[in-house]
Amino acid sequence: MDGGEVTEGTMEGGEVTEELICPVTIANEAGEDYDDSDRPCLSSHTLAALQEFFLQNQPTLDPAADNVEKTVNNGLQADLLPEDWRLSQFWYDPATAQVVAEELHYLSRLTASTVACVACPTLYVQLKSSPEVEARIFEFDKRFEKYGTDFIFYDYNQPEDLPAIYRHKFQVVVADPPYLSEECLVKVSKTMMLLANKNNAFFLLLTGKVQQELAAKLLNARPCGFQPTHHHKLGNEFMLFTNYDPEERLGGWADFN
Repeated sequence: MDGGEVTEGTMEGGEVTEELICPVTIANEAGEDYDDSDRPCLSSHTLAALQEFFLQNQPTLDPAADNVEKTVNNGLQADLLPEDWRLSQFWYDPATAQVVAEELHYLSRLTASTVACVACPTLYVQLKSSPEVEARIFEFDKRFEKYGTDFIFYDYNQPEDLPAIYRHKFQVVVADPPYLSEECLVKVSKTMMLLANKNNAFFLLLTGKVQQELAAKLLNARPCGFQPTHHHKLGNEFMLFTNYDPEERLGGWADFN
């Protein structure tokens, strides 16, 4: 979910790099055309002002219509908090959240496993719409502490700093690394391996197409035909990678070479 180097997750300290926001996002919000050949940079102050403007002017999503911003699980309401661009947060659109959550639901029932959501709050909230699925959210943004014991503070810069009770606990692990850098994916992959059951685990990785070779190397994951999209249109092409053959689901494994 990114035009520079951002994804669904959040980054430590709330710092934004110059390439954090692709101008195509801002141009599209303003109804303007954008020439990708010349990328201006945005300061953190400008970015904060733009975020405040768009939050004030974007239409309110109807939770009943898209089932993403507000879901209920056994009386527990899970609200998807507003995106904070300063923390590199951009949420999936409703269609993407639903498709990926359905796959996670299927895998959870298949394995009788709780789902570990690493830096992907949209998917956690979508999963909470089903009383049949247990999920945990590993996330840096402490606003998500509102989810109670489902929330586990996570800083990808400390990939092994996980509570002992969650090590090798999950057979279903989904992650969206917050940046499209090799360093970030290496660290998040290490976290995924530590969370995963040693005998059998299903990995889903949502990240940029540029990470295809590294995803294969680190997680033995291949791209699927289904491609995720986001609530705000961003520049980089994103993919969903899995370490298992989804067969007819998710568009199957695809060859994007």
